[in-house]
Amino acid sequence: MNYIQYTFTVSPPEPGSDILIALLADLGFESFSTTDTGFEAYIQEEADQEDDLKALAFDDFTFSFVRTWIPKTNWNEEWEKNFNPVYVDDLVCIRAGFHPKSSTAKHDIIITPKMSFGTGHHDTTWLMSKTMFELDLNKQQVLDMGCGTGILAILAKQLGAAQVLGIDIDDWSIENSIENAAINQASDIVFQKGDAALLPATERFDTILANINKNVLKKDMASYFKALKKNGTLLLSGFFGTDVEELKELATALGFTFEASYTKNEWAVIKLKK
Repeated sequence: MNYIQYTFTVSPPEPGSDILIALLADLGFESFSTTDTGFEAYIQEEADQEDDLKALAFDDFTFSFVRTWIPKTNWNEEWEKNFNPVYVDDLVCIRAGFHPKSSTAKHDIIITPKMSFGTGHHDTTWLMSKTMFELDLNKQQVLDMGCGTGILAILAKQLGAAQVLGIDIDDWSIENSIENAAINQASDIVFQKGDAALLPATERFDTILANINKNVLKKDMASYFKALKKNGTLLLSGFFGTDVEELKELATALGFTFEASYTKNEWAVIKLKK
Protein backbone atom coordinates (compact mmCIF):
# COMPACT_ATOMS: atom_id res chain seq x y z
CA MET A 1 0.00 0.00 0.00
CA ASN A 2 1.10 3.61 -0.55
CA TYR A 3 1.30 6.24 2.18
CA ILE A 4 0.84 10.01 2.32
CA GLN A 5 3.27 12.04 4.39
CA TYR A 6 2.05 15.33 5.83
CA THR A 7 4.70 17.75 7.08
CA PHE A 8 3.02 20.19 9.47
CA THR A 9 4.38 23.60 10.45
CA VAL A 10 2.64 24.73 13.63
CA SER A 11 2.83 28.17 15.29
CA PRO A 12 3.31 28.06 18.17
CA PRO A 13 4.42 24.39 18.08
CA GLU A 14 3.15 23.79 21.63
CA PRO A 15 0.45 23.03 22.46
CA GLY A 16 -0.67 23.20 18.83
CA SER A 17 1.22 20.08 17.74
CA ASP A 18 -0.21 17.99 20.57
CA ILE A 19 -3.76 19.09 19.77
CA LEU A 20 -3.34 18.34 16.08
CA ILE A 21 -1.73 14.93 16.67
CA ALA A 22 -4.60 13.87 18.91
CA LEU A 23 -7.09 14.94 16.25
CA LEU A 24 -5.20 13.25 13.41
CA ALA A 25 -5.03 9.98 15.34
CA ASP A 26 -8.85 9.99 15.35
CA LEU A 27 -8.85 10.63 11.59
CA GLY A 28 -6.81 7.50 10.88
CA PHE A 29 -3.23 8.78 10.80
CA GLU A 30 -0.93 5.95 11.89
CA SER A 31 2.39 7.44 13.00
CA PHE A 32 3.92 10.77 13.95
CA SER A 33 7.41 12.22 14.19
CA THR A 34 8.14 15.59 15.79
CA THR A 35 10.24 18.27 14.12
CA ASP A 36 11.59 21.64 15.26
CA THR A 37 8.63 23.46 13.69
CA GLY A 38 5.86 20.89 14.13
CA PHE A 39 5.65 17.25 13.12
CA GLU A 40 5.28 14.73 10.32
CA ALA A 41 2.25 12.44 10.09
CA TYR A 42 1.53 9.40 7.90
CA ILE A 43 -1.71 7.93 6.60
CA GLN A 44 -2.59 5.25 4.05
CA GLU A 45 -3.41 6.76 0.68
CA GLU A 46 -6.88 5.20 0.61
CA ALA A 47 -7.72 6.86 3.95
CA ASP A 48 -6.35 10.31 3.06
CA GLN A 49 -8.07 13.23 4.84
CA GLU A 50 -6.71 16.28 2.96
CA ASP A 51 -10.09 18.01 2.52
CA ASP A 52 -10.90 17.64 6.23
CA LEU A 53 -7.51 19.08 7.18
CA LYS A 54 -7.98 22.13 4.96
CA ALA A 55 -11.23 22.91 6.79
CA LEU A 56 -9.63 22.94 10.25
CA ALA A 57 -9.06 26.23 12.10
CA PHE A 58 -8.04 26.97 15.69
CA ASP A 59 -8.08 30.08 17.85
CA ASP A 60 -4.84 29.40 19.74
CA PHE A 61 -2.48 28.42 16.94
CA THR A 62 -2.08 28.28 13.17
CA PHE A 63 -0.74 25.51 10.98
CA SER A 64 0.13 24.67 7.41
CA PHE A 65 1.15 21.43 5.78
CA VAL A 66 2.93 19.99 2.79
CA ARG A 67 1.49 16.75 1.41
CA THR A 68 3.86 14.19 -0.13
CA TRP A 69 2.88 10.92 -1.78
CA ILE A 70 5.14 8.03 -0.72
CA PRO A 71 5.20 4.93 -2.94
CA LYS A 72 6.02 1.48 -1.59
CA THR A 73 9.51 1.81 -0.22
CA ASN A 74 12.27 -0.69 0.28
CA TRP A 75 12.30 -0.26 4.04
CA ASN A 76 15.16 -2.73 4.34
CA GLU A 77 17.43 -0.42 2.35
CA GLU A 78 16.39 2.62 4.37
CA TRP A 79 16.62 0.70 7.63
CA GLU A 80 20.16 -0.51 7.10
CA LYS A 81 21.46 3.05 6.64
CA ASN A 82 21.06 4.00 10.30
CA PHE A 83 19.86 0.86 12.05
CA ASN A 84 20.85 -0.02 15.59
CA PRO A 85 19.62 -3.07 17.52
CA VAL A 86 16.59 -2.55 19.76
CA TYR A 87 16.82 -3.76 23.35
CA VAL A 88 13.72 -4.33 25.46
CA ASP A 89 15.55 -4.15 28.77
CA ASP A 90 17.55 -7.39 29.03
CA LEU A 91 14.58 -9.44 27.81
CA VAL A 92 14.92 -9.35 24.03
CA CYS A 93 17.20 -7.91 21.37
CA ILE A 94 15.71 -7.11 17.96
CA ARG A 95 18.51 -6.86 15.43
CA ALA A 96 19.52 -7.26 11.82
CA GLY A 97 21.39 -10.31 10.62
CA PHE A 98 24.57 -8.27 10.18
CA HIS A 99 24.66 -7.43 13.92
CA PRO A 100 26.31 -9.82 16.39
CA LYS A 101 24.04 -11.68 18.77
CA SER A 102 23.54 -9.95 22.12
CA SER A 103 25.43 -11.47 25.04
CA THR A 104 22.92 -10.11 27.59
CA ALA A 105 19.40 -10.37 26.13
CA LYS A 106 17.44 -13.51 27.01
CA HIS A 107 15.76 -13.62 23.58
CA ASP A 108 17.14 -12.82 20.15
CA ILE A 109 15.05 -11.82 17.12
CA ILE A 110 16.53 -11.16 13.68
CA ILE A 111 14.42 -8.90 11.45
CA THR A 112 14.85 -7.91 7.80
CA PRO A 113 11.92 -5.57 7.10
CA LYS A 114 12.06 -5.58 3.29
CA MET A 115 9.12 -3.43 2.15
CA SER A 116 6.91 -3.74 5.24
CA PHE A 117 6.68 -1.66 8.41
CA GLY A 118 7.90 -2.79 11.79
CA THR A 119 11.60 -2.60 12.60
CA GLY A 120 11.04 -2.77 16.34
CA HIS A 121 12.07 0.82 16.97
CA HIS A 122 8.60 2.18 17.66
CA ASP A 123 7.66 2.62 21.32
CA THR A 124 4.52 0.54 20.83
CA THR A 125 6.55 -2.50 19.74
CA TRP A 126 8.76 -2.04 22.81
CA LEU A 127 5.69 -1.80 25.06
CA MET A 128 4.01 -4.87 23.56
CA SER A 129 7.20 -6.92 23.76
CA LYS A 130 7.85 -5.92 27.37
CA THR A 131 4.26 -6.67 28.46
CA MET A 132 4.29 -10.08 26.76
CA PHE A 133 6.79 -11.21 29.39
CA GLU A 134 4.03 -10.79 32.01
CA LEU A 135 1.97 -13.49 30.25
CA ASP A 136 2.22 -17.24 30.38
CA LEU A 137 2.23 -18.12 26.68
CA ASN A 138 3.43 -21.68 27.15
CA LYS A 139 1.38 -24.05 24.95
CA GLN A 140 -1.04 -21.20 24.16
CA GLN A 141 -2.93 -20.27 20.98
CA VAL A 142 -1.80 -16.74 20.05
CA LEU A 143 -3.04 -14.27 17.45
CA ASP A 144 -0.94 -11.31 16.24
CA MET A 145 -3.21 -8.77 14.51
CA GLY A 146 -1.38 -6.32 12.25
CA CYS A 147 1.73 -8.49 12.38
CA GLY A 148 3.93 -6.17 10.26
CA THR A 149 7.32 -7.86 10.11
CA GLY A 150 6.29 -10.63 12.51
CA ILE A 151 8.22 -9.49 15.58
CA LEU A 152 5.48 -10.14 18.14
CA ALA A 153 4.46 -13.43 16.54
CA ILE A 154 8.06 -14.63 16.64
CA LEU A 155 8.47 -13.53 20.25
CA ALA A 156 5.25 -15.36 21.19
CA LYS A 157 6.68 -18.53 19.68
CA GLN A 158 9.94 -18.05 21.58
CA LEU A 159 7.92 -17.66 24.78
CA GLY A 160 6.42 -21.11 24.29
CA ALA A 161 3.23 -20.58 22.29
CA ALA A 162 1.97 -23.80 20.71
CA GLN A 163 0.37 -22.15 17.68
CA VAL A 164 0.65 -18.59 16.40
CA LEU A 165 -1.38 -16.88 13.68
CA GLY A 166 -0.34 -13.52 12.24
CA ILE A 167 -2.74 -11.38 10.18
CA ASP A 168 -2.02 -8.21 8.22
CA ILE A 169 -3.75 -6.31 5.42
CA ASP A 170 -0.50 -5.74 3.50
CA ASP A 171 0.95 -8.26 1.01
CA TRP A 172 4.53 -7.30 1.79
CA SER A 173 3.97 -7.74 5.51
CA ILE A 174 2.78 -11.31 5.03
CA GLU A 175 5.66 -12.20 2.72
CA ASN A 176 8.19 -10.54 5.02
CA SER A 177 6.76 -12.10 8.18
CA ILE A 178 7.08 -15.56 6.64
CA GLU A 179 10.72 -14.86 5.78
CA ASN A 180 11.51 -13.45 9.23
CA ALA A 181 9.84 -16.39 10.95
CA ALA A 182 12.03 -18.76 8.94
CA ILE A 183 15.18 -16.83 9.90
CA ASN A 184 14.20 -17.23 13.57
CA GLN A 185 13.42 -20.97 13.31
CA ALA A 186 9.69 -20.33 13.64
CA SER A 187 8.44 -21.44 10.22
CA ASP A 188 5.40 -23.08 11.79
CA ILE A 189 3.83 -19.66 12.44
CA VAL A 190 0.90 -19.17 10.05
CA PHE A 191 0.50 -15.77 8.37
CA GLN A 192 -2.62 -14.70 6.47
CA LYS A 193 -3.53 -11.58 4.54
CA GLY A 194 -6.72 -9.92 5.77
CA ASP A 195 -8.36 -8.14 8.67
CA ALA A 196 -10.72 -8.94 11.54
CA ALA A 197 -13.16 -10.49 9.08
CA LEU A 198 -10.88 -13.55 9.18
CA LEU A 199 -11.46 -14.06 12.89
CA PRO A 200 -13.77 -16.85 14.05
CA ALA A 201 -16.93 -16.00 15.97
CA THR A 202 -16.08 -18.81 18.38
CA GLU A 203 -13.51 -18.75 21.18
CA ARG A 204 -10.18 -19.87 19.78
CA PHE A 205 -7.24 -17.86 21.09
CA ASP A 206 -5.71 -17.72 24.56
CA THR A 207 -3.94 -14.43 23.77
CA ILE A 208 -4.53 -11.76 21.15
CA LEU A 209 -1.88 -9.13 20.38
CA ALA A 210 -3.09 -6.07 18.45
CA ASN A 211 -0.62 -3.26 17.77
CA ILE A 212 -2.45 -1.25 15.11
CA ASN A 213 -4.11 2.15 15.61
CA LYS A 214 -6.96 3.40 17.73
CA ASN A 215 -9.62 3.50 15.04
CA VAL A 216 -8.99 -0.08 13.93
CA LEU A 217 -8.88 -1.28 17.53
CA LYS A 218 -12.22 0.37 18.30
CA LYS A 219 -13.82 -1.10 15.20
CA ASP A 220 -12.51 -4.63 15.75
CA MET A 221 -12.54 -5.01 19.55
CA ALA A 222 -15.85 -6.87 19.55
CA SER A 223 -14.37 -9.38 17.10
CA TYR A 224 -11.38 -9.84 19.40
CA PHE A 225 -13.74 -10.52 22.29
CA LYS A 226 -15.59 -13.24 20.37
CA ALA A 227 -12.37 -14.91 19.20
CA LEU A 228 -10.74 -14.89 22.66
CA LYS A 229 -11.17 -17.79 25.08
CA LYS A 230 -12.56 -17.22 28.57
CA ASN A 231 -9.77 -15.94 30.85
CA GLY A 232 -7.79 -15.04 27.73
CA THR A 233 -5.67 -11.88 27.47
CA LEU A 234 -5.90 -9.05 24.95
CA LEU A 235 -2.92 -6.70 24.58
CA LEU A 236 -3.60 -3.47 22.71
CA SER A 237 -1.19 -0.79 21.52
CA GLY A 238 -0.74 1.70 18.70
CA PHE A 239 -2.32 4.69 20.47
CA PHE A 240 -1.42 7.51 22.84
CA GLY A 241 -1.61 7.54 26.60
CA THR A 242 -4.42 10.07 26.30
CA ASP A 243 -6.52 7.40 24.52
CA VAL A 244 -6.33 4.83 27.31
CA GLU A 245 -9.55 5.82 29.07
CA GLU A 246 -11.59 5.81 25.86
CA LEU A 247 -10.39 2.32 24.91
CA LYS A 248 -10.75 1.08 28.48
CA GLU A 249 -14.41 2.19 28.56
CA LEU A 250 -15.16 0.47 25.26
CA ALA A 251 -13.41 -2.73 26.35
CA THR A 252 -15.19 -2.97 29.70
CA ALA A 253 -18.54 -2.32 28.00
CA LEU A 254 -17.86 -5.37 25.80
CA GLY A 255 -17.11 -7.52 28.83
CA PHE A 256 -13.34 -7.23 29.22
CA THR A 257 -11.72 -6.66 32.60
CA PHE A 258 -9.05 -3.98 32.65
CA GLU A 259 -5.82 -5.24 34.21
CA ALA A 260 -3.09 -2.68 33.52
CA SER A 261 -1.75 -0.01 31.21
CA TYR A 262 1.79 1.21 30.68
CA THR A 263 3.26 4.13 28.77
CA LYS A 264 6.53 4.92 27.03
CA ASN A 265 6.98 8.49 25.92
CA GLU A 266 3.56 9.41 24.43
CA TRP A 267 2.50 5.83 23.60
CA ALA A 268 0.57 3.26 25.63
CA VAL A 269 -0.31 -0.42 25.95
CA ILE A 270 -3.41 -1.87 27.64
CA LYS A 271 -3.75 -5.37 29.11
CA LEU A 272 -7.29 -6.77 29.24
CA LYS A 273 -8.76 -10.06 30.44
CA LYS A 274 -11.89 -11.80 29.17
